[in-house]
Amino acid sequence: MNFLSTQDYIVFLIYFVIVAGYGLWIYNRKKKESSNTKDYFLAEGSLTWWAIGASLIASNISAEQFIGMSGSGFNFGLAIAAYEWMAAATLIIVALFFIPVYLKNKIFTMPQFLHQRYNGTVAMIMAVFWLLLYVVVNLTSILYLGALAINSISGLDITLCMYGLAIFAIFITLGGMKVIGYTDVIQVFFLILGGLITTYLALQLVADKHGTTGAIKGFEILTKEVPDHFHMIFKRDNPHYLDIPGLTMLLGGLWIVNLNYWGCNQYITQRALGADLPTARNGILFAAFLKMLMPIIVVLPGIAAFFLYQKGMFQTEMLQGGELNPDRAYPVLLNLLPAGLKGLSFAALTAAIVASLAGKANSIATIFTLDIFQKKIKPEASEKSLVNVGKITVVVSMILAVMIAPYLGIDKKGGFQYIQEYTGFVSPGIFAMFILGFFWKKTTSNAALFATIGGFLLSVFFKVLPNFADLSFLSGMGFAVPNAVGVYEIPFLDRMGFVFLICILVMYIISTIENKKGIVPKGLEVDKSMFRAHPGFVAGALIIVLMLVALYSVYW
Repeated sequence: MNFLSTQDYIVFLIYFVIVAGYGLWIYNRKKKESSNTKDYFLAEGSLTWWAIGASLIASNISAEQFIGMSGSGFNFGLAIAAYEWMAAATLIIVALFFIPVYLKNKIFTMPQFLHQRYNGTVAMIMAVFWLLLYVVVNLTSILYLGALAINSISGLDITLCMYGLAIFAIFITLGGMKVIGYTDVIQVFFLILGGLITTYLALQLVADKHGTTGAIKGFEILTKEVPDHFHMIFKRDNPHYLDIPGLTMLLGGLWIVNLNYWGCNQYITQRALGADLPTARNGILFAAFLKMLMPIIVVLPGIAAFFLYQKGMFQTEMLQGGELNPDRAYPVLLNLLPAGLKGLSFAALTAAIVASLAGKANSIATIFTLDIFQKKIKPEASEKSLVNVGKITVVVSMILAVMIAPYLGIDKKGGFQYIQEYTGFVSPGIFAMFILGFFWKKTTSNAALFATIGGFLLSVFFKVLPNFADLSFLSGMGFAVPNAVGVYEIPFLDRMGFVFLICILVMYIISTIENKKGIVPKGLEVDKSMFRAHPGFVAGALIIVLMLVALYSVYW
C-alpha cells in the first residue's frame, strides 16, 4: 500500500498551520470576551451566516460520512444519499419553525428547553443521557473511525492517530465557539476542495478504464455500467431494503432521524443559538445548499470504487480479514492520488474529523457546565469559573473517548450503522417530546417523561420482537422483510416511525387526562409572526426543493 510522501506531509502541515494559526488569531482577538459563558459556549452575536452554515456542515460531516457513506455507495449506491439530500429539506423546516422558538424563548441548551417547557426531572434525565450519548457513541465512533481511515492512508499507528486527532480537536475547542465557528470555515473549504478532487480523479479513473477521458464521461459510464447503484427508492425484494426501506426514505422514519438530529440536537443547534433570527436562518440555508453537494463528495467515490472493483482493481486492497469490506473504498481511492493531491485529500478527511470532534466536545462542555454543574453542583459559580469547568470537561471527555473507543467494536458494526443504531433507540421519543412541546401547549411533564423512557423501551421491544413473533403479516404493506436467515424484521426506519406515532398517541392521552384534572403545563412563547421568512430565504428554500424534486425524478 502507498503511504503519504514528503509532498503530502508538507501540504498537510500547511493545512494544520493555517487552521491552528487562524484559530489562535481569533482567540487572541476575542480573549477578553471568552470569560463570558454565552460568548464562550455560543459565540453570541459573533458568528456570521456563512460561519454558522460552514460550522453546521463541519460538525456534521466526519469519518462516518467519508468512510461509512462511501462504503454504502460501494455496497448499494446512491440511495444512501437520501440521508444527505433529505437533510437539506429538514434544515429548511428547522430554520422556519424550530429556531424561532428557541430564540424567542432565549433557549441556549436542549436540557434548558426541557426544564423551561416541562420540569427539572425531564431536563436532568436528558442532560445525563445526552452526555453519555455524545461521549460513548459520537466522540468514540468519530475518533476510532477517523483513526482507522488515517491509519490506512498514512500507515501511522491507530492509537497514535486517535491521540493526534484528540489533541488537535482539544486545541480548537478550548478557544470556544467563536474559534470553532470561524476555523470551521477553513475546515469546510479543505473538506469540499479535497473531497471534490478525490471524486474528480475517481471518475477520471473510471473513464480511463473504459478507454476515454473526462470526469463527466466517467459519471455517464457509471450510470450505464452499474445502473442498480443509481436508484433512490428500493423495492421490497432488494437485499438492502432493511437499510433503505423504499418510500420510508421520503415519507417515514428518515424525517424523524433528520428532524431530531438537526432540530433537537445540542451540538447542531448550538451554532445558530447565539445569532439573531435572520442570520441564523441564512446560515442554516447555506448549510442546506452545502448538504446538496455532499453525496458528490462522499457517495460517488464509493460507486466509482465498486465499478473499478468489478473491473478487477483493488482485489486485495478492499479485503479485511480475508473478506470484502466496503468501508475501505474511500481510503483505497485516496491511495491512488498523486503526491500533493493525496495530502490535500488527507487534510480534507482530517478537517472533517477534527471539526466534528470539536463540535461534539463543545456541546458536551456546554451541557455539563450550564445544565449540571451550574444548576446542581455550584449555582454560585462565577462566569470565569464556568468557562474553566467547560474547558476541563472538553479535555476529560476526549480522554475518556480515546480510552474506551477501541473496546466498543465500532469497526465491526460499521461507523454509520453504529451511530444510527444507538441513537435510533431514543430519537423517536425525544422528537415526540420536542415537537409536542413546541406546538401543543397542553403537553404535560408526565407525558414527556413517558416519551423519554417509554420511547426507548418501545424501540427495544420492536427490535427484539422478531425473535418471539412472526411478522410476515406486515410484509404485504412493506413493513417487514426477511433478513439473511429468513426471519421477518421491521426495517430500522419503519421501526422508528412506529415508536414515534405510539409516543405521540400516548403523550396525547396522558396530557388530556392530566388537563382534565386541572394540571396546566408551562407553554412556550409562540406566535405566528415568528415563522414569517424574508423573501431571500424563501427563494433559496424553493431552489433546494426544486433540486430535490429533480434528483428524485431522475434517480427514482
